[in-house]
Order: sequence, then structure tokens, then C-alpha cells
Amino acid sequence: MLPRLDSIKPARLKIGLTQHKLASLTGVSTSMINQIESGRCQPSYATARKIFEVLGSLENQSSMKAGDICSKEITKLKTTDSLHDAIKKMQEYSISQIPVFDGNDVVGLISEDGLVKHLIASDETQRKKIKLSEVMEPRPPIVEYNTPAKTLVPLVRFSKCILVSKHSKIIGIITASDTLKMME
Repeated sequence: MLPRLDSIKPARLKIGLTQHKLASLTGVSTSMINQIESGRCQPSYATARKIFEVLGSLENQSSMKAGDICSKEITKLKTTDSLHDAIKKMQEYSISQIPVFDGNDVVGLISEDGLVKHLIASDETQRKKIKLSEVMEPRPPIVEYNTPAKTLVPLVRFSKCILVSKHSKIIGIITASDTLKMME
């Protein structure tokens, strides 16, 4: 059973969708959406179902928060760890970036890209001596647990990862692959 047709407009407005955008997402005309919302037209069951499916999907996406999609298990490194330690952890956990901490504070990031630059210029002995504090990249962005997840997609495109905090404590990490959870 579908929701009432008069719930379409409030649902559309709640997620900030225009009639034109809803029409394009559902494959019906903007005029048809306008007529349905104003009560001047009764859509077919299939059309109504498609409209509610699209609204439901978009509402679920818009209600997800950073805390809902982040990975709670964070692999960490310390500024005093070596390049060799970073390589071993990345291989062990099959990850491409690791935040670097100084105590409880995030101070930088080690990524595959950054490591490759230093691998070329060093040998095994040097890698064990080079401290991460000397070669780490800037700290990744940190967002609050309740940050809307849909706002994170552009940010994760330009950052290698995003850290998630709750009550000023880092509790999770978001990578590009984590944003795919919004599609499930």
C-alpha cells in the first residue's frame, strides 16, 4: 500500500527537491507532478509507486549522517613510527591511507601516494630510520558525527579520507569506498 498522494509535496520539499527534478528522476512531466500535488490528477499506481520510491530513496540518503557511514575501526600511526612501519600496516590491512596521531591529536596522514615518493628515494635501512613526522602529509579534514553524509561526497573526492569526531574524540574514518554505503 502506498502513502497518500497529498504526502508527495511535503516529502519533496523536506528533501529540497524541485518539481522539475522529481519529474526527471521519475520519468514523468513536471506538469504531471504539479497536477498530482495540487490534486487535479490521479496518477497510475505504477507512476505513484515510482514517485514514492524516488522520494524514499532520496530521503534515506539525505538522513544518513557521517557517523552512519564511517568505519569505526581506525588504523593509526604515531609520528615516531617509521616509513617501514607505515608500509607494513598498509600491506597488512590493505588500506591506502592512515592518519598519524601525536597522543590523541591527529597531526597528519600517510598515503600510498606519499609513500611512493619516499620509496624511490630510500632503501630498506633508511625506511626504518625515517620518522613519519618528517614525511607525513597534512591532517585530513575532521567532521562531526552528525554531519549530513551527502555533503561528504565532494569533500572525500579532494581529500584522501575524512575523520569523524564525536564529543571532540575521533571515532571513525570515511574513505571513498565508505561513501558507497549511501547507495545501499
